[in-house]
Amino acid sequence: MSLSALGVCLALAAQPAAPPVFVPAQRFTLAWTHSIEKVRWEEDYEVAAPVDAAAAPALLAVAARVRGSGAGMEPPPGAVLRNGWYEFVPAQRVHADLALTRSAYTADYELCVDGGCRPLSALLPSDGGVTRLSACRAPG
Repeated sequence: MSLSALGVCLALAAQPAAPPVFVPAQRFTLAWTHSIEKVRWEEDYEVAAPVDAAAAPALLAVAARVRGSGAGMEPPPGAVLRNGWYEFVPAQRVHADLALTRSAYTADYELCVDGGCRPLSALLPSDGGVTRLSACRAPG
């Protein structure tokens, strides 16, 4: 399977029958600002090709960083403070999908691919609920 045929799919959890939005990417960063502490958080992922062609691709968390600490966002043991960011490798590395709660009352998540970041709302409007982000194959 060609890596270019893999990417990220975004779908509203409340609309499981709607076709997902496909974003071609082998690597990406998911970023957001903590709603209370107003501190930026970033997680880097790779889209892992399945060994078995019939299996689904997976998300592999490769690195994370947070610009400070605060309520509910303490850096884990082993995190290194570098240039104002606590950097670490996430404890849970493999994910089938990520459930992203989006609200009109907080800044949206950002999806960063190839050095450019854009809010998820530029790709998929929020319904005020959960957006599912998963590794997937290109449609068609």
